[in-house]
Parts: sequence; structure tokens; C-alpha cells
Amino acid sequence: MRLIPLFLAFAALAAEPGAPLPGITSAELELFGLGLEDFNEVETAEEGLGPVFNGTSCGQCHSVPAIGGIATMTEVRAGHVDEQGKFTAINGETLFSVFSIGKHECQVQIPAEANVIARRVPTPLFGAGLIEAIPDTAILALEKPVGDADGVKGRAARITDVATRQPRIGRFGWKAQQATLLAFSADAYRNEMGITSDLFRDELVPGLSPRQLKLCPSRTGPEDVRSRETGLRAIDNFENFMKFLAPLDRGAAGDDAVEGERIFAAIGCAACHVPAMTTGPSANPLFDRKPVNLYSDLLLHDVGTGDGIEQADAKGNEMRTPPLWGLRFRRPLLHDGSAATPLEAIRRHGGESEAARTRFLALEPVEQKHLLAFLGSL
Repeated sequence: MRLIPLFLAFAALAAEPGAPLPGITSAELELFGLGLEDFNEVETAEEGLGPVFNGTSCGQCHSVPAIGGIATMTEVRAGHVDEQGKFTAINGETLFSVFSIGKHECQVQIPAEANVIARRVPTPLFGAGLIEAIPDTAILALEKPVGDADGVKGRAARITDVATRQPRIGRFGWKAQQATLLAFSADAYRNEMGITSDLFRDELVPGLSPRQLKLCPSRTGPEDVRSRETGLRAIDNFENFMKFLAPLDRGAAGDDAVEGERIFAAIGCAACHVPAMTTGPSANPLFDRKPVNLYSDLLLHDVGTGDGIEQADAKGNEMRTPPLWGLRFRRPLLHDGSAATPLEAIRRHGGESEAARTRFLALEPVEQKHLLAFLGSL
């Protein structure tokens, strides 16, 4: 494998957004660099892009404040809910891409029967390798099937990992629909760029007839194949980039932020936004029993901001608790980007988080200021 000298500079920039995990080996740094290079590569139709897609590179949707972050663009999901409240994914899929290659006949249209339409912003990827290394048992231990005194429940997303074919606990995506970074990579590659792989072999073209598909440029078989030079697929490179991508360091935290964190816990926010979890035993010291200060339980909750879309194990009113680390770099907020500030996001909370929201609104203005200062330090 070839070494990319540019990425050697990251060894001295561990605190910079987009840097690799501290303590990374030279071999891991090379994998990280190859992954970053592939993450930024602009795909073409000749390389498998399309026939429908939302972006032409991973970095296009994950770029703020550095590659691996977020962007203001959104994807569109849709479905149908009948009078009994039953959700149906029309044509078996909920994602409807914005762009297409070739003639206009290839453009996906949201069916007229869709009565639930939702938008989702990208999720940040910083520290994803540490999140992957959290044991399923640790997430399961946080479940609250009955609910606590505030009515906070929370359940783990039970899925089958397409990479291993094994039952796992989901943790990636707004609906916790994926458990491993390889599956998450392959899912996004097919969903957002229309590039198939061994894990997702079929094009995502809901609503297009066989006649329409004939008019759309496409290739048969998995489009993401192993490189003769490295032996890696693009999805392997994406996996390595995310695996070794460091979380964002916490910003300066004065006395007001320290008091704000105390208030955050006291009013019940930490019931879902659990401050820290721990990775399991690992032969790799980067992931061996490391603290993960993510401020999330990685569980599915109904906090009044659901998008109505059922996906994997998640119901329409459920969303995964988004990790808050790196929050100061993230705008807009909530799954659809509808909240411009943390204050607005808090006010939008309801359902299981209604009691915590009510307590926040009852705080003295200076106490609210302290809590917001804490969030601003993450």
C-alpha cells in the first residue's frame, strides 16, 4: 500500500477536527489516509454513480467543520400511513433521491400516495470507531422498557448486520439502522450515490419501471470492487476512515459550563444523553476499554421529533438519541435541520423528554444560560 505523506501531518494535529485518533500506528494512518482520499473522491457514471443519487462524494455531505462532519443538505424519505396508523414503504423503499443520470425518465418521483414526507440532514462521523467499539451489552444495559419516573423509556434497535449476517444492536444513523461501519458505509454508498457493493447489490430505484430503467445508465453486478493495488473496496476505505477518525475535543469550559452540566443532569437531560460509555476489550489499544464521551445512550426514543418514517427496527415516532459531542460545530440541529440553535431544539422536545423540557423552561434565566454554555462547550 502506498503512503500518502499529507496525512502524516495529522500525527501532530490530534486536536484538530478531522484528525485521526491519537496513538494511531503508521499502518493505521495509511489506512486512514487512503480512506480520506476515497471519501473525498468525486464519483462518475463510469464508476457506477447513479442512476439516481443525492451526492457525488461522501465529503460533499460530511464536510463541516472538517471532512467527517455534516452539511446543510438533506435527503428525502417518504411513505404512506393508513387510517389505522400502519406505515408502508412504497415500492419497498423510503429514500427518494434528488438527482439522476441520463434522461429525465430516470428521475425518481415521490408517489402521489405518499402522505409522510421527511427530510434528514447528515450525521457527523467524528469518533465513529469508538462508538462501533461499544459492546451491544452496554447499550442493552441502558434500556428502559417500563420507563422511569419521568416516562423516559428507550429501547435498543435490534437488527441484522448485513456485513456479518449476525443479530446486532444498531447505533449508526438517525434510526440506529446500522451496527457496523462497514454496513453503514455500504448502505450510504448505495443510498446516496447509487453505487452497489457486495453488501447491497441492487440499485435503489423505487418507483422506476423496467422500461424506465432501460433508459438509465447502469451496470450489472456490484459496482464497488476491490482495488488491484490495495485489495480494498471503497466501502473498506470508508470504514477505515471513520474507524480511525478522532472525536472532536471539548471546547473551553468555564465555571458557567461546569454549572450547566450539573443542571443538565439535574433536570433529566442525561437520562437519554448519557455522558459517557466505554468500549469493550480489544486487541487494538485505540479501542481497548476507552471512555466514549458521546452524551448519548444510542437508544431509540419518542421525544416528539420523530419523522414518521419506519426504518429497520425503529417506529415512525422513534429516533436514536443523537450524540452531543462536537455540538458546538453542528448547525442546523434535529434530524431535519429545523432547529437553528440548541435552545430551539430543546423547546422542540416532547414525549419522553417533556418533563426535562418543562424543567428547563422553569429555570431561572441565568440557569438556562449556564446550561446553554455547557452545550456550547461540547
